[in-house]
Amino acid sequence: MNQNTTIALLSGGLDSATAAAIAKEAGQKVIGLSFDYGQRHRRELEAASDLADYLEFNEHQVIKVNLACWGGSSLTDLKQTIPVEGVIKGVIPSTYVPGRNTVFISIGLSFAEARGANRLVLGINAMDYSGYPDCRADYLETFQKLANLSSKAGREGHGIKLWAPLIHWEKIRIVQEALRLKIPIERTWSCYNGQKTACGICDSCRIRDEALIKIGRSDLCSDQQS
Repeated sequence: MNQNTTIALLSGGLDSATAAAIAKEAGQKVIGLSFDYGQRHRRELEAASDLADYLEFNEHQVIKVNLACWGGSSLTDLKQTIPVEGVIKGVIPSTYVPGRNTVFISIGLSFAEARGANRLVLGINAMDYSGYPDCRADYLETFQKLANLSSKAGREGHGIKLWAPLIHWEKIRIVQEALRLKIPIERTWSCYNGQKTACGICDSCRIRDEALIKIGRSDLCSDQQS
């Protein structure tokens, strides 16, 4: 195992970019992994490619896994509409994609073991989001046990660590960390829609914009993104 190599799951959004930059600051060689999973737009994949270049990843792979084949989410089924009423406490919204993180992490672990990487860094966050079941600490802890049992590396005692540095952070702290790490926030894409500019009304835009306004950076809000 290469103790200085991390696979970063890079969506193109603010959180995954921040997590990847934290890995780089920790002295890790970072390899990016993004997914074309049948999402309703390609803006986030374009952002991921741009960020991989900006962050000077050693490598960036884009894997196609078409979760849109069976839908089940407003992010993969164009017949559904993106909710715009705001986060409703205790309700998992239609933007939840069934099994998405389980699929992504599984592929990421395979890639990490093949590359000899010792970590898989994830931008998942349980504090500000809509209660997605695959963005919670108990999910990650349980998946870590499976990862250790399901791989040659794990059975030999040097399993791949699932690293989610932002999982308990509030959005304000994530934004502040992104600014400290000099991530070009205006080049990330978190909006659920793929229009020319971010919509400003989907849950992801609302949460991000609220944090930016609170720290006095309304110049980076959705209505400024293009």
